[in-house]
Amino acid sequence: MAAKRILLLVGDFAEDYEVMVPFQALQMVGHQVDAICPGKAKGEKVKTAIHDFQGDQTYTEKPGHEFALNATFKDIKAADYDALVIAGGRAPEYLRLDPEVIALVRHFADENKPLAAICHGAQVLAAAEVIEGRSISAYPACAPEVRLAGGTYADIAIDGAETDGNLVTGPAWPAHPAWLAQFLEVLGTRITL
Repeated sequence: MAAKRILLLVGDFAEDYEVMVPFQALQMVGHQVDAICPGKAKGEKVKTAIHDFQGDQTYTEKPGHEFALNATFKDIKAADYDALVIAGGRAPEYLRLDPEVIALVRHFADENKPLAAICHGAQVLAAAEVIEGRSISAYPACAPEVRLAGGTYADIAIDGAETDGNLVTGPAWPAHPAWLAQFLEVLGTRITL
């Protein structure tokens, strides 16, 4: 299996684990991962947020790490990449307003390339209008957006993941083992023990 070139779309206040874990795990198995953020260049940083489930009516949020980008958004060409990963957290709520982000997501959907989103990343998928007729998992608060965009909200366990063709989604960072395993399968990555 040849290594894949993967884009990781992030932004300020993306969820810390949803940036760090896929960035490191996908590199660990040999893929090239280029982390990008609109309006920022290679070497600049995004601030992340740590979201936790502590028994409140919603998640709590604390400051996370600063994450250094290793590619420049305006310099990348979607056609040069095999797959796209969209991190969750608060970043998707404003990233989905950027027409260049929408065009990027549509490229991967139109070309049927592997596309993964976790947590609030579904907000970007919905805004790009690429989930109609698809089964999509997301953070439960995003369920109305999934349905309004014509998708079927997959109400799965917080540590589960949903694959519908080239699209792999999960509800939040506790899903990383299932979400990343399913994404690797869609990528064609084989890991043997």
